[in-house]
Amino acid sequence: MQINEPVNYRIGFHHLGFRPFFLLGAMFAVVAIVAWFWLLSYAGQLPGMTSVSSVEWHAHEMLYGYSLAVISGFLLTAVRNWTGIQTLNGLPLLLLAITWLVARIMPFVAHPDAMLWMVAFDLFFNTMLCVAILTPIVKVRQWKHLAIWSKLLLLGVGNGLFYLGVYGILAEGVRLGLYTGLYIILSLIMLMARRVIPFFIEKGVGYPVSMVNYRWLDLASLLFMVAFIVVEVFVVLPGWATVVASVLAVLHAIRLWGWYSHGIWRKPLLWSLYLGYAWIVVGFVLRVLSGLDEVSPMLAVHAFAYGTIGMVTLGMMARISLGHTGRDVFNPPASLAPIFILLFVGSLVRVLMPLISPHAYPLWINLSQWLWIVAFSGFVIVYAPMLVKGRVDGSYG
Repeated sequence: MQINEPVNYRIGFHHLGFRPFFLLGAMFAVVAIVAWFWLLSYAGQLPGMTSVSSVEWHAHEMLYGYSLAVISGFLLTAVRNWTGIQTLNGLPLLLLAITWLVARIMPFVAHPDAMLWMVAFDLFFNTMLCVAILTPIVKVRQWKHLAIWSKLLLLGVGNGLFYLGVYGILAEGVRLGLYTGLYIILSLIMLMARRVIPFFIEKGVGYPVSMVNYRWLDLASLLFMVAFIVVEVFVVLPGWATVVASVLAVLHAIRLWGWYSHGIWRKPLLWSLYLGYAWIVVGFVLRVLSGLDEVSPMLAVHAFAYGTIGMVTLGMMARISLGHTGRDVFNPPASLAPIFILLFVGSLVRVLMPLISPHAYPLWINLSQWLWIVAFSGFVIVYAPMLVKGRVDGSYG
């Protein structure tokens, strides 16, 4: 399909969704963890969050702040490619990004109504994002993409549940909102990874290879993930959740085995995504062990959050930014490898070191925080010029 584009290609920041949301999301990933380090170190509280604990703020912002920014940039870019219809650009895109940004700033504002303004801007952002993604899908009647859009809608619902809990309107609302967000984002990663990781590997390793995918596994992983969310978050049947988690660990291990090719280790844009997906398997194994009272349940949560979400979102931002700014995805910046290594080491420190040396738990938390900060700072330094300037080939995007 032919996309009718504006003709000014000189400044790129407002051209396509990945640009403002990847840059702002990555910058916020640094700011939020620096703030989290300060909150943990000095037992502080953000001035605008008097009704929310620092732990709740941290969890909410890494899910509905950072992660949703990356998802927004990805979908606003991908839907344009899928449908052939221009998604938000120019001033409307900037206003959507500003709405997201204002919600992120409110916790740092010492004002009695800061929380209320955060709720208003955050839920307005969720609503407008859903409308922006749904509109081109409906225009071309590509109903198959509603499966992805429905997850975006559920993230908006989860965010609403969180805020209902904050204001005491819904008992358990905070817990429901946070775990709904975590597992819906994980589900979205599973869905999109199934679409892109095998394709990326086949095209990127530099030799003929065909990834193994099973239709039965795709269906089983979807059904068991839905079941897991129900028994883990809403009905709360810990024994059944443990059983389902064990099945999911096996299913995703089979999928990961089918995607393996030795050539990925020469390509940072491949092994970063592969290792990020591998944390899904580790996360479900740890969830099984926590159900057997062998480990803390927070280790599974951080395997999913730091390991999977952190690695996969950074890897996707790095690849998409190269491709959509007209650069060669097969010849990425040399600095990407150390950036990905730092983040992967951080995930190992956060998830596995507490098992090996639990007495040094505060050290592992702090070290993993700084590894995250350095990795995302490196991404911002390398990619900010690409995201702000126009495409190198002069096209619009």
